[in-house]
Amino acid sequence: MTSKSTSLIHHPYVPPEGFAAVQPAVHRASTVIFSSVEEMHQRDWRDKSGYTYGLHGTPTTFTLEERLCELEGGRFCTLAPSGLSAITLVNLALLQAGDEVLLPDNVYGPNRAFVEVELAKWGISHQIYDPMNPADLASRVQPNTRLVWIEAAGSVSLEFPDGPALVEVVKRANQSRVSSDQRQILTALDNTWGAGVAFQPFDWGIDVSVHALTKYPSGGADVLMGSVMTCDRALHADIQMTHSRLGLGVAGDDAERVLRGMPSMVLRYQRQDQTTRTLAQWATQQNAFVRVLHPALPDSPGHEAFVRTCSGAACLFSVVFDPEYTQAQVEAFCDRLNLFKLGYSWAGPMSLVVPYQLPAMRRFPWPHGRHLVRFAIGLEDAEDLQADIAQSLAAMG
Repeated sequence: MTSKSTSLIHHPYVPPEGFAAVQPAVHRASTVIFSSVEEMHQRDWRDKSGYTYGLHGTPTTFTLEERLCELEGGRFCTLAPSGLSAITLVNLALLQAGDEVLLPDNVYGPNRAFVEVELAKWGISHQIYDPMNPADLASRVQPNTRLVWIEAAGSVSLEFPDGPALVEVVKRANQSRVSSDQRQILTALDNTWGAGVAFQPFDWGIDVSVHALTKYPSGGADVLMGSVMTCDRALHADIQMTHSRLGLGVAGDDAERVLRGMPSMVLRYQRQDQTTRTLAQWATQQNAFVRVLHPALPDSPGHEAFVRTCSGAACLFSVVFDPEYTQAQVEAFCDRLNLFKLGYSWAGPMSLVVPYQLPAMRRFPWPHGRHLVRFAIGLEDAEDLQADIAQSLAAMG
């Protein structure tokens, strides 16, 4: 080779094998090289035995998927570009025209919006059920019901459902379908809150676990990624092929960032859990709040199910302001906070706060008050965060 351009691209040097380090290597690729046409035809990315194209996996993404299986107790994992992308992947892979999906009233808002708007265009119907009442779920199962979503704990309001009881409702409904042509109902859990630390999702008997890796596995508030996990090989194959047809993929650098965060994940989860419980308990003593929502508090909805199920809790708690305060006053309270920053997401190093109007977000009656504020606790000291809330409360008069 006489051309520098050619020799720089086709240089013969290959580094020696045997390099080992704490962090896995980052593999960035769209094109994957084959040694022969025969190898090109024989490689299969679906069982992680080979590499074919960047969208179908690299050593970095395969490593992350396997570590996530260890975390959540699943067997098969597929990565998606965000938590919401993982949710929509499940909906698209498991539902078809004429099917119905059941959503809990406390479901993650963008999931509900996708079902209500996008899936409705394709002839997929839905119902909303009361997640705190398994009997209500049972009453809503129809012959065309195909998928049931479970949210634990509830988005924003943090009530904790009896997940195993909800799964049992679906199992009983499926028993009546064994001898018919009806397809089985599948269950999908948004496991971002539990994260594989508070409880093992597949112990509940669910079919699919969805995890926003943006939160705890990353931990740095600088990565968007999600995962879809199952223990069923055939179900995984359906998810994989829909994933492939949609052209979904994650970057090697992003996968490496999540891999970097995972060794400290349990420690961060436990530390943030401890701080969150301290602040939630303190908040119950503040006159401005008529309700504090955190599953570990005895009067928080679903506390008994939380105690039976969980060994920990995520870094979220919500407060409901006394009705005497106006929306403007509650928003001003949020604006006055110094350490708490206004921003979505959670489980990063910095504490966040967001005000919500809960009645407008729910189909079922919300009896606890209109003005709700959700706190997401970071890694700051509990006393500093408490002082920040206290100074903003004091300014309300």
